[in-house]
Amino acid sequence: MTYVFPPAPIPAVSVRGRTERFPVRRIFCVGRNYAEHAREMGMDPEREPPFFFTKPADAIVADGSRIAFPSRTANLHHEIELVLALGSGGRDIPVTGANEHIFGYAVGLDLTRRDLQAAARKEGRPWDTAKGFDQSAPISAIVPVADIGHPQRGRILLTVNGGVRQQGDIADMIWRIPEIVAELSTYFELAAGDLIYSGTPAGVGPVVRGDRLEGSVEGVGTLSLSIAD
Repeated sequence: MTYVFPPAPIPAVSVRGRTERFPVRRIFCVGRNYAEHAREMGMDPEREPPFFFTKPADAIVADGSRIAFPSRTANLHHEIELVLALGSGGRDIPVTGANEHIFGYAVGLDLTRRDLQAAARKEGRPWDTAKGFDQSAPISAIVPVADIGHPQRGRILLTVNGGVRQQGDIADMIWRIPEIVAELSTYFELAAGDLIYSGTPAGVGPVVRGDRLEGSVEGVGTLSLSIAD
């Protein structure tokens, strides 16, 4: 097959302990999947279940990277998350079989132009420019399920310049890992290469030029990122 110009490289994430890389197909994100975060965003977690939005595959940023402060925002926020990496997929996946489709797990950041998100919410418009911008999906190396199993609990933490900003436990997710996969598969046909950012605990807040972010999920790994001056 020939093209009118060379196709873009396939976005890929490193896999801990392997030379092969994980090719990224799509990035899905779960909104308001921790009760305290839902409350801090002005929502009622008892009445509104999590929902889904997307980021482009090439929004991924490798662990240890230094990124530019994004354009068109004065209020860039951090959101630390556990990431699911799918090794297979399908439609209408049952909860009882959902874990079988997960290749591994990673630590991720859902960077958000909060001011653009607030404006979009007020006008009833999509969140694309608030969530799906360049370099908005930093991610650590993926750890295969064969090495760690399926984490059900563990501390999730984010520090900015050494100070704790976000902390919680992945056991506090409103929707558990198999439920996320099963529910998402009723909207989309999932496939190998899909990443799912599973939501963030309370404590989201702004970052500025020169900040250094360090995140972790107990039993999964760590992620570091700096924002250029």
